[in-house]
This record gives sequence, C-alpha cells and structure tokens, in this order.
Amino acid sequence: MGLRESFQAGLARQLGHPSGLRGRVVGAMLNRGNRKPITEAVAALGLAGGETAVDIGFGGGLGLGLLLRRAGTVHGVEISTTMLERARRTFRREIAAGRLRLHEGPITALPLDDGSADAVVTTNTVYFVDDLDGAFAEVARVLKPGGTFVLGIGDPGTMSRSPLFTEHGFRIRPVADVEAALVRAGLDVRRHELLGGGQMGFHLLVTGPQ
Repeated sequence: MGLRESFQAGLARQLGHPSGLRGRVVGAMLNRGNRKPITEAVAALGLAGGETAVDIGFGGGLGLGLLLRRAGTVHGVEISTTMLERARRTFRREIAAGRLRLHEGPITALPLDDGSADAVVTTNTVYFVDDLDGAFAEVARVLKPGGTFVLGIGDPGTMSRSPLFTEHGFRIRPVADVEAALVRAGLDVRRHELLGGGQMGFHLLVTGPQ
C-alpha cells in the first residue's frame, strides 16, 4: 500500500470511528467541514424550544451545541469514546445542569426509551451502517408520534467518484434506496432538500412517523 492509499485508509477509519489523538483532530475537522449541512439539518427539525432532541453520531459536537440552543433536553449518542470524552469536556455545564445526556451506543441499538424523542438528527453516519432497516426502525421506535427525523447524507454520485469512499468500506447507497428503507421502518419522507451542488451536494431527508 502506497503512502497516499495508507493515508486515505487511516482517514476513512477515523471518519467512521474517531479515536485517540487523530480522532480528536478529525472531530475538529468535521465541525469545520460539515458546518453548513449540520446547521441546516438542525434547522430542518423545526424546533420551537422545550423539545427533547437526539443527535446520533454527533462526532465533533457541533450539532449538540446547535440543539442545546433550540431544544429543552438533548441526548447525544456516539460509538466513539474519543468523541464522547470531547463532548464531556466541551459541554460540562450543560451536562451538570441535566440539559445534555450522553450515551455510548450504535444507531442500530439506541440506548433510549420508546417514544422519548420529539426530534432526531443524524448526518454522515449511514455510510458505516450495514443494517439500514434496523437503524431506521430504532429511530422510529424512539420518536414520539408527530416527531421529526432529519437524515443528512452526501450525494452518492459525488461520493462514488472518490477513492476515499469507494475503496475503504463506505456503504454508498442511492438516495432512492435510503428513502425506501425509511418507509419500510414506518417513516414518511416529508421533504427532500439538496444543499449546494456538484462536489458539495448534500441531501437532507426530513421524515416522521407514518
């Protein structure tokens, strides 16, 4: 494996599961590089204040901060202990006040009660999920009737042209396949937005219980 391929493989691993010093660097990078889609995804939840919101796979924690400005209680779910530690340091006051609760776990087994969330958001996570039906079924389980789930994904066509994604285990699915999995889980696609275009294309799927 050449130097470039080795770098890409390491970066891909860190994007899927940030860990250690490199993971902390990746967390900061994710906050900068994904600011617009994360901000738009949180805005698409339409929070009015006082709701219980969940950020799944929150990475560098930008989404947690945005949700804390708009919701009453925020739950952050992550598989990376490095990102959980980062969030504990960044949001010490909010955790102490009981406004932010952090959980370690995957999207396919959310450590949350049935019908406990008004709003759920996740961006750039489904590339690392084998069981998409199971993941969306878990989201549907924790959502309250009338709740909102916003899913953000990079444009599959753009991603499929990059060796970083195609050669290192990213599961790139057509948007239509993702929408079909949402429907199978009992989630209606209410709105589909495309942010940007070309190399910056990013899809927001705004959904909720059927």
